[in-house]
Amino acid sequence: MASSVRSDSRTHTPPPRWPAAARGRARLTVGVLFLTIALAIEMLAAIVIGPANISVHDVGVSMIAHVTNTDASLSVTQEAIMWELRMPRIVTAMFVGAGLAVCGTVMQASTRNPLADPYLLGLSSGASLGAVLVIVVGLTITLPVAAFFGSILALTGTLILASVGGPASPSRTVLAGVAISSLFSAMTSLVIFWSSTGDTYREILGWLLGSLAGTTWNSVLIAAIAFLTIGVPLVLSANTLNAFAFGDRTARSLGVHATTARILLLGASAVLTGALVSVSGSIGFIGLLVPHATRLLTGPDHRRLLPVAALAGALLLLLADTIARVAFDPRELPVGIVTAILGAPAFAILLLRSRRAL
Repeated sequence: MASSVRSDSRTHTPPPRWPAAARGRARLTVGVLFLTIALAIEMLAAIVIGPANISVHDVGVSMIAHVTNTDASLSVTQEAIMWELRMPRIVTAMFVGAGLAVCGTVMQASTRNPLADPYLLGLSSGASLGAVLVIVVGLTITLPVAAFFGSILALTGTLILASVGGPASPSRTVLAGVAISSLFSAMTSLVIFWSSTGDTYREILGWLLGSLAGTTWNSVLIAAIAFLTIGVPLVLSANTLNAFAFGDRTARSLGVHATTARILLLGASAVLTGALVSVSGSIGFIGLLVPHATRLLTGPDHRRLLPVAALAGALLLLLADTIARVAFDPRELPVGIVTAILGAPAFAILLLRSRRAL
């Protein structure tokens, strides 16, 4: 009997376990599915929530009517609120959030700096200076153009300063961005102090804190073209970003010209950020927080990280904008305040979590 027991114990095999790669893919699939469903629910909630008395049924009826080119049962006011006020705002928030998250991911990988965000190279300060100048002058119709060119001017100054006396290494680029950002911030403060009067203070403050109020289908067009022409190629640059993970020498051994690739990636991120900021104002924490949060789901591989970060960025900014719009109705908060309130504690939690892991 004893020999029979020993024989049975020797022939017993433990139940099979999923390999780590399969578990990772399953977790990623579940995460992407969850984010997609959450984004769809949030889009519907953003349309329905508010004082206009629009129901889920009304949304479905109106969408079917637009697709089939028939008359909906909604009033003219409800149709206008849904399609001229809320839908442009929702779609703009999604493109802006996705773009800022992609830019943050690219900049953190390119500079190997975990605190990098889309405004690292002075872009926010440059865009702010351009926007404040046209607000003070009274040419608010040209605000998106001025903000865009202000961010490009700041980027040019950063890259020139980083390249003086040697190649633009990650540390030199970051330090140059800090210097240019400080310069443009001081110039913005000088313009505000010297020239703004009356209601321009409130308008300037609203733009500096970020706001999606007043967005139109033209705003959607700007954000969509920017994301599709620049953001999508950045997502497709995942292999290059993976090559940066172990330093420039390793990247060169993999066939990546580190300095040129870094300048191109940072430049493309800056142009995308400038285009997005031109329609939304300066919105913080999306590009800083989302890459760190999504790495918990996808790991460091940018082939998975970039598309998931775009999806998470769209969800987070849409959620923040909905809260900004309805939390203190009829008054509306700048969305940048909400992203900071949500982002600061979340980033602190991620920081504590990573510290325990170390």
